[in-house]
Parts: sequence; structure tokens; C-alpha cells
Amino acid sequence: MSARRDARRELMSAAIGLSLDAGFDATTVDEIARAAGVARRTFFRHFRTKEDAILPDHDACLSRVTEFLESASPLRSPLLVIADAAGIVLDMYAEDPETAVRRYELTRRVPALREWEIAATSRYQRAFVGYLDGRRAESGGPEFRLRHEVASAAVVAAHNHVLRGWLRSGGQGDVRARLAAAISEVAGVLGPWVDGVDAGAAADEVMVVLTTRRTPLWKIAEEIEAVTLRPDDPATR
Repeated sequence: MSARRDARRELMSAAIGLSLDAGFDATTVDEIARAAGVARRTFFRHFRTKEDAILPDHDACLSRVTEFLESASPLRSPLLVIADAAGIVLDMYAEDPETAVRRYELTRRVPALREWEIAATSRYQRAFVGYLDGRRAESGGPEFRLRHEVASAAVVAAHNHVLRGWLRSGGQGDVRARLAAAISEVAGVLGPWVDGVDAGAAADEVMVVLTTRRTPLWKIAEEIEAVTLRPDDPATR
């Protein structure tokens, strides 16, 4: 671990520890820096505010989530893509369970911090909606916007439910497995609806695609999409 990352973690630990002991409002930047064994200017090289030293780095995590969504394969289920993106957010907490648990205890005590984090995490849901809208841009209309909003909210709710339960348990157990199980339930209920598939009609139809081993996946996906976008054409049945 680099010296820079060491200093950042020491500052975060000091900020959370002092705020738990003396209260968030009573804790100063100078006290945090002193407890971490660094100069005041070092604190401001890592964080803009006292709040930044306590809450997760949502800006960096949102950048990772956005990059993941932009590079996701168009062959994957959109709902499962945003579920994997939610896993990136979960990993941010799971990589340091002790800090995550102490932070959770602090945010439960300080309403301002809790509201700050809620506002920060809402950006992930907007990113999910934007991704789903983009996937549907060429093959659907505005009627799918509701589905995208509901799906994104459901994935975020599943993530938050699992994360809070894990934090309340002291960070014990496999939180990633818990999220996978929760997402499986969400996908089972919402998957066909989000994808625009009518369950009754889908059960009565069979699609056969003839291709060669050398045909690239993008070409196969293109042929399947061409068929599904012309359901009333007898030649495509």
C-alpha cells in the first residue's frame, strides 16, 4: 500500500473515531490531522471537507460505475448489467469492513451525514436510468422510461437492503453472495417487464438462428434484433 493511501486511510479512521467519541460537530480538521500524525495541509491534499474524510469516495466510485456501464456488452441483459454496477458500489464498502461498520454507526447518529450520503448515492440510480434509456433508445419509446426508473430503483433498494443488513451484523458474512441472491429475486420479477417481453407471448414462440462458428457475436446479436423488431412479418417467424 502506498504512503499516500496509508495517510488517506489514517485520516479517515481518525475522522470517524474522533467523531464517534467527541461528536461530529465538535471534531475539527486540526484534531483529525493530529490524530492521524500528519500536517493540516496533508489533510487538504486528500479531502476538501471534514465530511469527505468520513463518507466513502462516491465521486471515484461513480466514475468506475460509469466506465463499467459504457463498456458493458450489448449482449448482456440490461438489468443484470446495472446489477453488476451496483456490485461495484458494494465493493467500495466491503473492501474495508471495519471502517464501513464504524462509518455506518456514525451516520446513524448524525442526520446531516446520513442525508449527505443519501444524496450522493442517488447519483448511481440516475446513472442506471441513463444506461437503460441508452440501451432502449433505438428500439423503444418513452413508455419504457417508467420501467427503467422502477428497475433502477429496485436494484438500488436491493443493494441498500443487503448493505444495511451486513453493516448491522458488524460486517460479518459474504455480502456479495447476499447481493447476488437479492438481485436474482429482482431479476426474476422485473427482468421480462424491463426487457419488454410479454411472458405469455414469449412462452408460445421459438426463435431459431442458423449461423457458423466464425460468425462474430455482434453479428448474431444484430440478426436476432432484426427479427425481434419485426414481429408481425411472417418471413421472420
